[in-house]
Amino acid sequence: MIDVMMFLLVFFVLVSVNVIPALGIKTQQPSSSQSQTLITPDKQVMVTLGRDGLIQVDGQDVALERVVNTIKTKAAQSEHIAVVVNSDKGAEVQTLVDC
Repeated sequence: MIDVMMFLLVFFVLVSVNVIPALGIKTQQPSSSQSQTLITPDKQVMVTLGRDGLIQVDGQDVALERVVNTIKTKAAQSEHIAVVVNSDKGAEVQTLVDC
């Protein structure tokens, strides 16, 4: 009886971990030897750069040409905003700098 209960517990834990999808692109962060905590404004815009040139703003796919307009639209909704750039280790950040 205990074996059956243990099996059910493990089964439901494994299923629940895989059922909840992660938002956004899966990225592998570059490593750093130093880190610090930053104080940011209430409104944040998350820009994610994927390895294959895919760009997302707050979890939604955006073309490179529309990144600036999308951020400006979100910035108009708040007085102070922070733009957080999350990039994959293999992504070319220069493409975002160019726009």
